[in-house]
Amino acid sequence: MIVVTGAAGFIGSCLVSFLNQEGYDEIVVVDDFSRKEKDQNLIGKTIAAKVPRSGFNAWLKDFASEVDFVFHIGARTDTTEFNKAIFDELNERFSQEVWKTCVEHQIPLVYASSAATYGLGEFGYKDDHAIIEKLKPLNPYGDSKNNFDKWVLKQTEFPPFWAGLKFFNVYGPNEYHKGRMASVIFHAFNQISSTNGMKLFRSHNPNYTDGGQLRDFVYVKDVINVCKFLMEQKPQSGIYNLGSGKARTFLDLAKNTFKAMNRQESIEFIDTPLDIRDKYQYFTEADMSKLIGQGYSKPFYTLEEGIADYVQNYLSANKYY
Repeated sequence: MIVVTGAAGFIGSCLVSFLNQEGYDEIVVVDDFSRKEKDQNLIGKTIAAKVPRSGFNAWLKDFASEVDFVFHIGARTDTTEFNKAIFDELNERFSQEVWKTCVEHQIPLVYASSAATYGLGEFGYKDDHAIIEKLKPLNPYGDSKNNFDKWVLKQTEFPPFWAGLKFFNVYGPNEYHKGRMASVIFHAFNQISSTNGMKLFRSHNPNYTDGGQLRDFVYVKDVINVCKFLMEQKPQSGIYNLGSGKARTFLDLAKNTFKAMNRQESIEFIDTPLDIRDKYQYFTEADMSKLIGQGYSKPFYTLEEGIADYVQNYLSANKYY
């Protein structure tokens, strides 16, 4: 059996669907299933069992001998949440229990870290274990992810294979439920659909033009391809970046969303809100050399390709992956 936590969420549900397509049907899905708006993400998927998040660690101990691989994708991901206790429980202690069970029963594990661990990028964006202790995330979410990475690297016992994935700006189908935390492409599509225009944050940094702020946007189909590669190939264990490896501007994103929707461009710039202005990232770009050096050779979607696929095959048709 393959276990996927966060399976009713954005990345988790796409991973379940992809594994089904690749012939994996014995999948145990784990989540907080109380949010009914996420139910659509699992419709049509072939699953072996549904396990509530609250009982998962007990379940994993009981059924460990039957589990071949764990994808621990589930996490509290709200970067605007400042209740540290929530992150301590869900992103740290819960993950530590998953790790310990995978060690005890020698189950391979991939878990979700985050590029939010890099903070303002003072130490660059290279997935080097040596810099993880130095990183300065900008919010409790980033802190919780970095704290777990640090905890992992201090362990003396490990699963037979493990990887922590620092997700950069992931976008793609099945994020309808995410609200404010959905990708910029999702919000751009909805904004253009309702107003025929798109508002972007003005630059408050003299080194960047309005709309020239750069992010590493990575399509979810690349994320799940990497997950499958790690499960099947089991390269060197460690913490890996997972982005496209190519920073693109928000202006590029907006223009390509208009193009994919076959709408005329209408872009307006507004001030970045004061409450986030001093912590606003102007540049992120994943150094992907580590993963590629381990043999991952599949080309990543360009921003143009990813937006076109997402907008035309999912958002415009209100379809799920």
